[in-house]
Amino acid sequence: MFIPGTSLGRGFRLAPSERLTVGVIGVGNMGSGHLNTMIGHRDVQVVSICDVDRLKRDSAAKKVETRYASDASRGNYKSCPTYNEFERLLERDDIDAVLIAVPDHWHALIAIAACEAGKDVYCEKPLALTIREAEAMVAAARRYGRVFQTGSQQRSSANFRFACEMVQSGRIGKVQKVNVGIGMPSSERYFEEQPVREGLDWDRWLGPAPWQPYNADRCSGSYSGGWRMVRDYSGGMTTDWGAHHFDIAQWGLGRDHDGPVKITPPGADGAETLTYHYDDGVVMERGGANGVLFQGSDGKIEVNRGHLKTWPAEMQSTPTGRDEVHLYKSTGHFNDWLECIRTRRRPIADVAVGASTITTCHLGNIATWVGRTIHWDPKKRIIVGDEAANRWLDRAKRAPYRLHVAGGLTS
Repeated sequence: MFIPGTSLGRGFRLAPSERLTVGVIGVGNMGSGHLNTMIGHRDVQVVSICDVDRLKRDSAAKKVETRYASDASRGNYKSCPTYNEFERLLERDDIDAVLIAVPDHWHALIAIAACEAGKDVYCEKPLALTIREAEAMVAAARRYGRVFQTGSQQRSSANFRFACEMVQSGRIGKVQKVNVGIGMPSSERYFEEQPVREGLDWDRWLGPAPWQPYNADRCSGSYSGGWRMVRDYSGGMTTDWGAHHFDIAQWGLGRDHDGPVKITPPGADGAETLTYHYDDGVVMERGGANGVLFQGSDGKIEVNRGHLKTWPAEMQSTPTGRDEVHLYKSTGHFNDWLECIRTRRRPIADVAVGASTITTCHLGNIATWVGRTIHWDPKKRIIVGDEAANRWLDRAKRAPYRLHVAGGLTS
């Protein structure tokens, strides 16, 4: 009997027993991109697809089956079962981990259920629809010992890491101000009712959100006017891009598990733009930056995708020194998650980091929605002396949907 070397993990492929089996929940814009990455990854095997759109999930499953059918190292791989309900996918005991790429209002329910089912999690950003949901996600990941990566991929970029290392190493002196290039909050929006398109489970798409009649624009993945700009499903560009740029701002400030204490919306108390105040005197403002701009007593650093600029210019020519701050170095956001699943350490954008970032995003939206300055207590995790604002820390969920894990943020 001759046994192929690939079956033993020799050569350039891992043995089938050494691959991580992954279920993908949500195969729209981001999910389909992640799927392309996974089916080309040597130590991953996609074994199931879930989406409430039958056409999308069938197309995704066909892509998996076609790719694996041509790959001899996949052995007797037959098919990629699909599901409309994520609960059925999570029931499978042959799945190690799940990748969640659904609209924001579904993130917490699915991620918490995945943790309870013993699956490791990669959940797209922004982490959660509310601050309390984010806290519950952290609690679930810790309770069930799960590796949980938030999809804030800029953390895994050398450009952003170097910028934050320079800031934390004191190259620009004491940080005084940070400018963050993000968009505006979501809002209440109304759409004319249309017939539900073929293959879409509209009631399931809405899930815990209030019931609304179907409209193609309401559930569109468009960044200019789809579900991301509807308050029932998302926090708008404040959370969507804030989950990237606020994340880098707080990484550079060394405030990953902390946050601002006062948030003022534009038009309140003389503020021209959304403004955050930290307890050490740092001020952070929306706008005025190509990505993220750190301004200190001795210089400035601006960073974005494909962009790094420093004042003085020569600052960026000097690599991080031996005696300077060295931050977590990721080999790639998806790769980092896989490595951490194997080692059981926390990934670069661990769920607690994602929760801290999304809290900052949501506080900006809450201040804007109530139209006044709010004061946040990062330890008690409440808005001080403002019950109306505190009501925005969570949202009511449509029956029968509810979170299984109570809040209780742990680092």
